[in-house]
Amino acid sequence: MSSAISPDPLQLALGMPKAELHVHIEGSLEPELAFALARRNGVALPYADEGALKAAYAFDSLQSFLDLYYACAAVLLTRADFRDLMLAYLQRAAADGVIHAEIFFDPQTHTARGVPFATVLDGLEDGLAEGLARHGVSGRLILCFLRHLSEEACFAALAEAEPHIGRIHGFGLDSSERGNPPSKFARLFARCRELGKPVVAHAGEEGPPAYILEALEVLGARRIDHGVRALEDPTLLTRLARDGVPLTVCPLSNVRLCVFPEMARHSLPVLLAAGAKVTLNSDDPAYFGGYLNANIRAVQAAFGFNAATWYRLARNSFEASFATDEEKAGWIARLDRYFAAAGAPQLA
Repeated sequence: MSSAISPDPLQLALGMPKAELHVHIEGSLEPELAFALARRNGVALPYADEGALKAAYAFDSLQSFLDLYYACAAVLLTRADFRDLMLAYLQRAAADGVIHAEIFFDPQTHTARGVPFATVLDGLEDGLAEGLARHGVSGRLILCFLRHLSEEACFAALAEAEPHIGRIHGFGLDSSERGNPPSKFARLFARCRELGKPVVAHAGEEGPPAYILEALEVLGARRIDHGVRALEDPTLLTRLARDGVPLTVCPLSNVRLCVFPEMARHSLPVLLAAGAKVTLNSDDPAYFGGYLNANIRAVQAAFGFNAATWYRLARNSFEASFATDEEKAGWIARLDRYFAAAGAPQLA
């Protein structure tokens, strides 16, 4: 009498269709592309070669990463540069089974250097269109404001964006969390909500759980980017789980930026056990050790999740997206077929 062999959870997770909801397009700038664009645009990077740049990826904080991040962004100048950047990300995402991505971009990083807002947006949309045609990955753009700048500076960025509002699918808040609480941008995000766009915010990574609460109550955030310190406030964690507030967790990023000393100490299992609507994402994959499947491998090595947990994480990624109900239903049906074909358990 033969018995069925249970499918390997890691292989299921690597191959399953999934969405990515927390990725910064500027953070997908690989050293090879950075130097290619530097040569194309006559920009001098403060590193001798790709190897020297990679060697600089030894971060001791979010700020140490951001310093390098902004330096490398200097190579992005033309519409073609932004198109190439987006297309490179989508190719890697497709290889990891990503079929939908909601992608952050930081226009203030570029307009401060004299790059027109329209150049950034046009190039990213060129890449999205070509990536959809080549790889079948759908994409939406979320404009992030840099929280280390003033609210007035961010209002100026919003004014540049408003003529293109139909091409922007949401607004977010990123950059240095410490000393820059969400409440600093209350008026800005009130205006974003008036424009009819969903709001997200980075909170509870380096900042305290109180920042998560502010993002929800002051900014009206519909997703919390990171949120990994929510377990420090049990009442908040209960609320997040009860209300189904998605947390876009980025495990490799959290370890590389010293939020947790090692993957085995990550709060991910506690968040899941509490019923939080967690999704997995790569954040700034060129700098933090890999794209979505690299995060999956690291998480599985640390925690040994079963197939049902991986199904839950993938389904969460679709349910937490800002896609239409019809799109979500189609993606979830595709996920269900994938697990059924593998003979793997699913969640109800």
